Amino acid sequence: MKKKNTIRPYINRLIIVFLISVVLVALFNEGSYLLQKEKYDRAPQTIELTIPDGTAARVEAGEDVPAIPEEMIFVLGDTLQVTNHDTVSHQLGPIWVPAGGTASLVMKQAQKFAYSCSFATSRYLGLDVRQPTTLGTRLTGLGLAAPTMTALFFIYSVLIFPINTSQTLGAAGKQGQS
Repeated sequence: MKKKNTIRPYINRLIIVFLISVVLVALFNEGSYLLQKEKYDRAPQTIELTIPDGTAARVEAGEDVPAIPEEMIFVLGDTLQVTNHDTVSHQLGPIWVPAGGTASLVMKQAQKFAYSCSFATSRYLGLDVRQPTTLGTRLTGLGLAAPTMTALFFIYSVLIFPINTSQTLGAAGKQGQS
């Protein structure tokens, strides 16, 4: 009976410290996420890239094509849809885009790609496919940080505000005698 009464105040404090830790970690994690949120922290979507008319001639002359970026950032699951308005067929890595036609590439793997590209002056196009930050990712961060924070806060709380078990036992003993 005495053992149960000596542990109970520690368990109560641990529960309170755990709840406080979860709230603090959630606030910190979400605040950090909102401050550092990138444009690729979104759901997958279709991204359109248009090859303008005369692109092949400009690339042949060594001129830059302003509508064509050198690198693009995607989220896992995005679809790159390439529309060719040029009179010449073009290739981007594994896809062939016929003159006046459209082709698409689904981003199935989070990785950096450097595809050979016939419509870019540098002859390659960098595709950076990233894993999106999802609710599950953020909850995992909470689940990993909250127990550690709880342990630290609990130890510090016991060191700074010790639990007096003799008063607890005395109060429990008096209640039992009444």
